[in-house]
Amino acid sequence: MLLNKESSGIRWRTRPDGQGKVSGKLQYLTDMSAEGMLVGRVLRSHQAHARILSIHTEKALNIPGVHAVITHEDVPGHNGFGIALPHQPVFCSERVRYTGDAIAAVAADTDEIAEYALSLIDVVYEPLQLLDDPEEAMKKDAILLHAEGNVLHHTEYRKGQPQIAFEECTHVVEETYWTPRQMHTYMETEGGLFIPESNGRLTVYSATQHGLMDRKQLSRILAIPEEEIRVISSPIGGSFGGKDELNVQPYGALLALRTRRPVHLHNSRAESIRAGLKRHPMKITMKTGCDQAGKIIAHQVRIISDTGAYATLGAEVLNFATEHVMGPYLIEHVDVEGFAVYTNNGVSGEFRGFGGNQAIFALEGQIDRLAELLTIEPWEMRRRNLRQYGDLGPLGQEIAQTDGAMQVWEALAASPLMAGVAPQEGGSDVNITTAEPWIVTGTGAAIAMHGAGLGYGIPDPAGGRLLLALDGKIEAVFGYEEFGQGLIATMEQMLIEQYGFAAEDLRIVIGDTDVVPDSGSSTASRATSMMWMALRRLHPDFTTRLLEAAAAALTDSVMDDLRIGPGGIWKKDGGLLLSYTELARSISAPIVSETKFNYPTTTYERVGAHFLYTYSAIAVKVAVNLLTGRVRVTDQYHAVAAGPVANPQGYLGQIEGGSSMAIGFTLSEDAIMSGGSYVTKNLDTYLVPTIADMNGSIQVQPIEDLPEHDTYGPRGIGEVGSVNLAPAVASAVFQAVRKRVNRLPIDPEWLQATPFIPQKAVNSHAQ
Repeated sequence: MLLNKESSGIRWRTRPDGQGKVSGKLQYLTDMSAEGMLVGRVLRSHQAHARILSIHTEKALNIPGVHAVITHEDVPGHNGFGIALPHQPVFCSERVRYTGDAIAAVAADTDEIAEYALSLIDVVYEPLQLLDDPEEAMKKDAILLHAEGNVLHHTEYRKGQPQIAFEECTHVVEETYWTPRQMHTYMETEGGLFIPESNGRLTVYSATQHGLMDRKQLSRILAIPEEEIRVISSPIGGSFGGKDELNVQPYGALLALRTRRPVHLHNSRAESIRAGLKRHPMKITMKTGCDQAGKIIAHQVRIISDTGAYATLGAEVLNFATEHVMGPYLIEHVDVEGFAVYTNNGVSGEFRGFGGNQAIFALEGQIDRLAELLTIEPWEMRRRNLRQYGDLGPLGQEIAQTDGAMQVWEALAASPLMAGVAPQEGGSDVNITTAEPWIVTGTGAAIAMHGAGLGYGIPDPAGGRLLLALDGKIEAVFGYEEFGQGLIATMEQMLIEQYGFAAEDLRIVIGDTDVVPDSGSSTASRATSMMWMALRRLHPDFTTRLLEAAAAALTDSVMDDLRIGPGGIWKKDGGLLLSYTELARSISAPIVSETKFNYPTTTYERVGAHFLYTYSAIAVKVAVNLLTGRVRVTDQYHAVAAGPVANPQGYLGQIEGGSSMAIGFTLSEDAIMSGGSYVTKNLDTYLVPTIADMNGSIQVQPIEDLPEHDTYGPRGIGEVGSVNLAPAVASAVFQAVRKRVNRLPIDPEWLQATPFIPQKAVNSHAQ
């Protein structure tokens, strides 16, 4: 079965939130308003690295229409935030470390007054030495950005004897790869509405991927119990990891509590760029060797990750990259070392792919280079080294066993895109069209093994609740957030297929800390798997309770003769007997079932090591314009082994969406910094792919088979569509123009310099 826009015979359903989104009627959190609402704004540092000598707010506070001006002195609790390491100042008091650092915040009647007030806050700085290069920051004589040093995190993984093994290799490839500082570029920038309630509680309407974690962090900052804070976190206009960390919430909350009035705070695009998270730029140096048969023998890797001024999840991203630089390949001798380094650049953090994008780009580039030296097809090179069913994971850990790696390899090998351009062993000709001889085309492929969940040693709770409410609705209550990924639609589809309910029977409740259980974070490609597992666990108890109540209400029926169905309780061999509304009228309290469990983890005791993996292979065709150097992806074919498809539209949407983000990562997106400041200040100089860049064919082949003993159900696919497109494009570009890509995004000027020869190239080895 293929999934694409023209697929037929597939259970397409309208998304529950679809009509509101396409009509523009859906109210996002930043669209909200309240009577008496003030406007909040944040003053951020003009220096990338400096001591703060003084802060004067008197002039700003005296402006008519200004209701509050707050600084570090007004933070009643812990003046810091961060999911893993809460050391990023809410407000800086003594030192700033990047130009997104917050100094003060104001609440005013209008945005114009707030902006004027910010301009009157006088901050006196003493500039300090700037560290904008992570390798410079690692030197012994570098100024310390944090007391514990400039290296946030150091990783190592070693096995075998790589140095000795390299001497036995027939071919050795050494290369350094650079990846960009990519922006999440969500349509809805960070913001929200903060309301101090009459009962003393605080209601926070602000986007996050984990409302309960936001509540915990705000509790520390505000020095009030978590129970006095309510976080409503859906719907969200995009996140991709960028709103997983606190952003505007501390400032809106503090201003609302200070003024005792609702405060609306919404970042402009420029503010979002300046203060928001980005994908970690990485420098990855690899040395990889193989024998004459193409068996990879030795692999040495050094990763340097620019985490920026503060930690957020920089350590966890580096752990993930360290695990994934070995990928789906069995390698006997391995030496991996990684460093996440503080600099005075913008803060890097969680982003779709979570370090896998960078690692897989480099790893797959090595495979292509070795295949060229061996004069074998790159896809065959991969087959000779793939992990098989029963093999341990990349870190030597126990994993959930599937045939996913070989399944996606075989599916892609048989795909029309690969079959139509597969080069013969020893090389083939570059394809130059006759109508436009300056356009050359090429095809490339890549494979990935991508871990889901947070990994060993990191709290990863899951769970949910089902209930028959007294109004007759079946409520599914989960602590997840909807930020465009289609979670609500997927949950609805699961309830229909697993339980037999109709869509009209359901009410899905998410994103409200007052009512939801702790289902964990909506991140790390984990939510679909956890919903599926939770609903399976809830099924026996909840259905039994419904049928017992129905049998009691239907005095002439016994439970064994009844079944759950659309609209209500049905006779097993007959029609509808009792609607859910009628059943609800017969009970005095809601019928409730709840489950709590943890995301499956490996027994291998290494923090971050994964247990569940999704496998993906992708082939792309590109067209390179030799006159302009521009690359266009014209066709894509994705083979994805992720277990059963829970929601076809969502599945296709995630792969298409992930690939469009990866096209930006590969071809155009880089939030350039110079001297600790963003050169890229807005979207006028930051090129994200548009519909015009995505008008080629995209075919998705889901591989739904899982071993009979597998109890984990659908694997996550929210990230895997984005992680291996870059190396596939790099391989296709090489086939087209005979140039190896080692830096992203691909520089058009670099390709433009290719000599233009409007005839068939001779004896070019395609990859």
